[in-house]
Amino acid sequence: MMGRRGKVEGLPDDVRRWLERALMDSGFSGYEDLKSMLAERGYVMSKSAIHRYGSKIERRFSAIKASTEAARLLTEGAADDQDARSEAMIALVQTEMFESIINLQEASADDIDPLERMGLLSKAAKNIASLTTASVRLKKFQVEVREKVSAKLNALEAEAKGGKGRAFDAETLRIVREEIYGIV
Repeated sequence: MMGRRGKVEGLPDDVRRWLERALMDSGFSGYEDLKSMLAERGYVMSKSAIHRYGSKIERRFSAIKASTEAARLLTEGAADDQDARSEAMIALVQTEMFESIINLQEASADDIDPLERMGLLSKAAKNIASLTTASVRLKKFQVEVREKVSAKLNALEAEAKGGKGRAFDAETLRIVREEIYGIV
């Protein structure tokens, strides 16, 4: 059974949006003044109806603020979860190895003994194999982290769309998904 709709919800969209902004600007107080301003606009509304609506908007606003803060903290932690530092280090070492191999190939027989060159290339090949393995594992780990975050966001969106009492809406979750995590 759904509760009855409040009088404020029956206001035209532009008036309701104005009221929501006014509630936020007033710090969810000054209901008597808001009642008078609504009356000046031609809408008779009790102070308690405005207060009930204001309380509902304040809870939503607080939930959005909390979820945004949680998303920010998760994003800050995500660099560790996705191991971006390791990725950067692997890329740096790979670049150095590549440049060393180029220099080794460009070196003449006068600069380096062919057997020594072969030994250095052999060591480089082993190190490249280790780096490649580490890089592949890291990429797999990063994909798993992204999939877990995406699955959790999908579940939260489904829950929000299903109206299961969540304090934030599907649009907020879409914004978190796309703008914070970059998952489309």
